[in-house]
Order: sequence, then structure tokens, then C-alpha cells
Amino acid sequence: MSQHRLPMVLVLALLLPAVLPFGAPAHAAEAVPPGTRTLATSHAFDVLVTRVEAAVEANKMGLVAQASASRGAAGRGVKIAGNAVLMVFRNDYAVRMLQASVPAGIEAPIRFYVTENADGSASLSWRTPSALFAPYRNDRLDALVRELDPIFERIARDAAGP
Repeated sequence: MSQHRLPMVLVLALLLPAVLPFGAPAHAAEAVPPGTRTLATSHAFDVLVTRVEAAVEANKMGLVAQASASRGAAGRGVKIAGNAVLMVFRNDYAVRMLQASVPAGIEAPIRFYVTENADGSASLSWRTPSALFAPYRNDRLDALVRELDPIFERIARDAAGP
């Protein structure tokens, strides 16, 4: 019996690396932090980025900054799937957040993440403000996120909608 085991182990050791790349996509089983929401859309990547920008403005929030590894890569002649991080907040919320907790300031601005899918559509992800600020266990932050959660949900729904 043990004579037959060794060849089987060798076969598995040789075949496993060849088979693994054909499994599920690498990101399919990745863990995501609590409170992460993702909406699949039918919009193309650039269209969804523009729709998020418009939804941020329509919901009276500010687009603080934007970053895109895919645009940076394109500038170097490298093609990767589209991705963009849109950082969103508003000064009056920032002041209230900092009055409640200076350490919580690291959580702002809150980010929306637009990713291009293999079929040309794009998805929109974000962490809810309540999830971001929950670790601080602060009543004033809890009051703030009761206002922010619906705003960020509206921005996402407006951007992802038809």
C-alpha cells in the first residue's frame, strides 16, 4: 500500500499547481471587512465613475479626492481593469466627527470603490459609515452615522440605478 502512495503524492504535487489557476477567481473567496456593500451595475466603468460624482453632488456631499491605479497604469502603458477610489465627505460632518473623536478622523473621507468587471460592466463598493465608526464606541459618532448611512446609501443607489 505504501508503495502506491508515494506515486500518488508525486502526481498530486505535480498536477496541483497546474490546476489551481483554473479554479475560482482569486477575489471570489477574499474576506471583506464588516459593513462592506457592493452593488453590481450594468454601467461601464467610466460611466459609473461619472454617475458617482454626480450622485455625490446631488446628495450635497463633497468629492474630496479621487485615485485610480488603472489610470496611473495606463499612463505607463500598462492595461489593467478599471478601478477608482472616490473619497467623499463634507466639512460640517468632519467637524462633528472630530469633536466626537480625534482618532476617528482616520476614517474620513469615506471611500466609494468603482471596479470594472470582466464583462465590461462595473461594480460599486463602500463601507457603511456605521461600520467604519463602530470600533470607536462613541455615542456622538453613533448619532453622526445615523445621518451618514442613509446619505451614502442614496449616493450608491443613485449612481448604480438605471
